[in-house]
Amino acid sequence: MESAALTRAADAESREWLRSLRATGAAREDALARLHGLLLRGARFEVARRRPMLPHLRGNELDEIALEAADDALMSVLARLDDFRGDSRFTTWVYKFALLEAAVKLRRRAWQGREVPLEPETWSLFGSDALEPGEQAEQGELLAAVQRAITEVLTPHQRRVLVALALNGVPIDVLAERLNTTRGALYKTLHDARRKLRKHLDDSGLALDAWLGEEAR
Repeated sequence: MESAALTRAADAESREWLRSLRATGAAREDALARLHGLLLRGARFEVARRRPMLPHLRGNELDEIALEAADDALMSVLARLDDFRGDSRFTTWVYKFALLEAAVKLRRRAWQGREVPLEPETWSLFGSDALEPGEQAEQGELLAAVQRAITEVLTPHQRRVLVALALNGVPIDVLAERLNTTRGALYKTLHDARRKLRKHLDDSGLALDAWLGEEAR
C-alpha cells in the first residue's frame, strides 16, 4: 500500500512503476524487464565513464561487469521499494543503484589479484620539500608521533583499517570484501581509530586536524 505522503509526493509515472513492480503476473514481469533495461543502461554508462582507468579490460569483460551490476541493482531496488519516498522521480532514484553497483564492481576488478597493503607505504606523501628547515623538523616530529600512536594506541584491527583506507588508498568495498566485513563496520572502525588518535595527539600537545579529517570530530 502506498502511503498518503508518497501518493502526494510521487509523480504519476513513479506511482505506476511502484504499482507494476508490486503487481503479479505479466504486469510485474513486464515492469521487471523494463527496470532491468534501465539499470543496464545506467551500469553501462558508469562502466564507459570509468573505462580509461581500466585499460586492461576487454569489451566483453566490461559488458559482463555492466550486466552483473544491473542484476544486483535490480535486487537492491526490489528490496528497497518501501524506501522510495517520491522526493525524486523513481527512474532517477533507481538509476543511482546501477551507478553504485557498477562503480563497486569496477573497483573490485581493479584490485583483483592485487595484495591489499595493510602496512604504511606512503608516509613520505605527507612530507613537503617546500618547507623551511625548522618546519620540516616540526613536520617530521609530528609524523613520527603519528606513527608511534598508530602502533601503540590503536588495536590491530583499527590499525589495519586506518592504514589501508587512509594511507594506502584501498577502496572501502575492496577492503570489506578482503576482511569479510561490511562497509558500515569499516566506517565505524575508521571513525573510532581517528577519534582515538585525535585524543592521544591532543593530549600530547599535537594537532592533526588536516589529516584526521572533519568526520573524526
